[in-house]
Amino acid sequence: MKLIIQIPCFNEEAALPITLKALPKSIDGIDDIEILIIDDGSTDNTVEIAKKLGIKNFVIQKQNMGLAKAFTSGINKALELGADIIVNTDADNQYCADDIEKLVTPIIAGQADIVIGARPVSKIKHFSILKKLLQKLGSWVMRMVSSTKIEDAPSGFRAFSKDAALQLNVFDKYSYTMETIIQARAKGLRLLSVPINVNPDIRKSKLVRNIFDYVRRSAFTMVRMFAIYRPFRFFAIIAGLFIFLGLLLGGRFLYYFMTGTGTGHIQSLILTAILLIVGFQVGLLAVIAELLSINRKLCEDIQKRIKRIELDKKSIL
Repeated sequence: MKLIIQIPCFNEEAALPITLKALPKSIDGIDDIEILIIDDGSTDNTVEIAKKLGIKNFVIQKQNMGLAKAFTSGINKALELGADIIVNTDADNQYCADDIEKLVTPIIAGQADIVIGARPVSKIKHFSILKKLLQKLGSWVMRMVSSTKIEDAPSGFRAFSKDAALQLNVFDKYSYTMETIIQARAKGLRLLSVPINVNPDIRKSKLVRNIFDYVRRSAFTMVRMFAIYRPFRFFAIIAGLFIFLGLLLGGRFLYYFMTGTGTGHIQSLILTAILLIVGFQVGLLAVIAELLSINRKLCEDIQKRIKRIELDKKSIL
């Protein structure tokens, strides 16, 4: 069984040697471990240093495309290289490399398709109180939206089986962490959360430059992915709100009308009609969105089959 550890990099010449040195050389159940560097348009000597340290597998992006694009490029390359399991970790040595074994073990045992490392957020010293609260809140919201038990949704320290990697489609340009959880759950993949350790901070985060901007982007991603992968539920909730408000106002009008004081409340009746009409229209949109979702699932199934055929051809050649 082949494990490929992919590391997205953007100007990581200082941190990368530390990260590479800590990576495991052997893991029970794994026959071969290879490292894949995804250079996301670095302007320093990241690639040269990686080559000097013996790395042979690279994805070179000529300009900075962002973490989500680097992650996707790495997954595709790792599949081409024949990976049975893919582990994604950060170049800043944030995650404890010894815990990679914790990530891959459930996949080797056939207990999970995706395993996500849960950091001890409340104990991380370089996290501010605000960041800790927002991390916990974000993970709780993600659990509600995705119907999963993932403890640390923003964690980028995760492992994917080959089958799971073949089914991933990342649309977001900013990050992949939230999106892949919702997507995996919608596709029936088994997700597991395992506790991991973290190392002391050696540099500031390049992804989270502004905590409020990160929250805004993450919230938008969750809503967007919920609409894509749970379209009927998404639009049904909105339709339900409009219909509920319409019925509430309609009930108010009927109460005043039945008690003989309905004069002057015609505005409530008009607003009731508007809310109910909009509610039913959104309800119809929910049905249409669900039909489109079924078509998308069929296309994704075809895409997965094509990827398998292409990989099989490359392995033969």
